[in-house]
Amino acid sequence: MSAMEVVLEPLGYTFMLRALLTALVAGVVCALLSCWLVLIGWSLMGDAVSHAVLPGVALAYLAGVPFAVGALVFGLGAVMAIGVIRDTSRIKEDAAIGIVFTTLFALGLVLVSVAPSHIDLQHIIFGNLLGISRDDLIQILVLALMVLAVLLLKRRDLTLYAFDPTHTYAIGLNPRQQGLVLLTLMALTSVVALQAVGVILVVAMLIIPGASARLLTDRFTRMLLIAPVLSVLCAVAGVYLSYYTDTPTGAMIVLAQGVVFTAAYLVGPRHGVLSKAVAARRRRTSSPLV
Repeated sequence: MSAMEVVLEPLGYTFMLRALLTALVAGVVCALLSCWLVLIGWSLMGDAVSHAVLPGVALAYLAGVPFAVGALVFGLGAVMAIGVIRDTSRIKEDAAIGIVFTTLFALGLVLVSVAPSHIDLQHIIFGNLLGISRDDLIQILVLALMVLAVLLLKRRDLTLYAFDPTHTYAIGLNPRQQGLVLLTLMALTSVVALQAVGVILVVAMLIIPGASARLLTDRFTRMLLIAPVLSVLCAVAGVYLSYYTDTPTGAMIVLAQGVVFTAAYLVGPRHGVLSKAVAARRRRTSSPLV
């Protein structure tokens, strides 16, 4: 089989085209948002929101409404619950996050297990990228465009909030409002990525691209370019590898992202562990003996 045949064969199937398009859209949106989440240090919050949307998705299916509505309600509800527990008790934020997201995730599992048979627990938890329907794809594209539009319009305010919330307040912006915008985008993005990789792996797509880009550059504007590029490459690689190895598509995409992060961690030009060790050794060997 020639290289051209390897590339074109999967594209001969409609379900593969939809899977690839969904993976690319989810990858770009998650990668852009992950830059802000990594900068702020909201990795655990991303984990909480991505798991907390499960009961919202299940209830939306039962009510016959778009599951983005249910996911958004429960995602924001989880954030508010974490804040209430943190502010009104002796429980610290990390413990509150663990309590809220595990409880809501368990509630989601219960709701899905007692729901009608058309709700597939495996597809919600682990994703069903190869089973994306035309309606699902349209919903994903609409949500993705909404998130991208807000990120584009609010990028300066959100970046300022990520770097210095105090200065954000000093120039007349409301830090709480900026945080709420990011949390809302996180809930919407979780819905987009849920179709691709499922509830379990959503947090990986929300964190790994931004973390990888963070290791490759010190400039935030470059992060916003590097993270989506890496995510797109991993999406394409994951989809093709899953096709030819008969493995779960969502898992292969996240695995590819993990490989890229490992490479950036080890051999990144400035912050890679091995790169810094080699540079330090060169400095020692080049310094004159005293």
